[in-house]
Amino acid sequence: MDFKEHIETAWQNTLKFIGPVLILTVVQIVVSVFSLGIMAPVTMAGYMQSLLRVLREGREPEVKDLFSEMRLFLPLALFSLVVMVALIIGFTMLVLPGILMTGCLVFGAIYMVPLMTDKKLGIMDALKESWEMATRDPWTDQIILTLLYLIIVSVGGSVIVAVFFTQPLATFLVLSVYEERLQKKISLATPVVPPPPPPAE
Repeated sequence: MDFKEHIETAWQNTLKFIGPVLILTVVQIVVSVFSLGIMAPVTMAGYMQSLLRVLREGREPEVKDLFSEMRLFLPLALFSLVVMVALIIGFTMLVLPGILMTGCLVFGAIYMVPLMTDKKLGIMDALKESWEMATRDPWTDQIILTLLYLIIVSVGGSVIVAVFFTQPLATFLVLSVYEERLQKKISLATPVVPPPPPPAE
């Protein structure tokens, strides 16, 4: 996998649509904060689908996109609650288990939300499909993506203003890799039709 190309794609799209993307990111964060995190998962789903359309169609994101996936509110809210409880337990026990759990979650579930919004999969099917995409050979590429994503997000988390830039950058990176893996799966699933036999003489 050419990660240089994926990083360039993420960077170029972030800069090209910097105005609408910045507004979208600010609104998503503000809505998440003022709803005490309740709206964070479902608005992030709308956020990711909006940026996926940027990659595919060159369409400018709109604020209303954040609320386009409200049908996923309950499953994503429950999933986020389970994850939050698990991570709290992990970090309460020791820091290392919490870090490992975070890494495993990002590694295996990073494509879950795009699969739910893009392919309309249920949460369990999306988790299963995300894991299959993540562990597809060469699975070491997924480790690199996980590390890159966590590094970019960590930079945004350590500098408050930076999050408005690092969040779309990290999301575009994930979605760019998602597109490549999706296309690869489609190509592998497409049966190869052998050429017709030569006419008999």
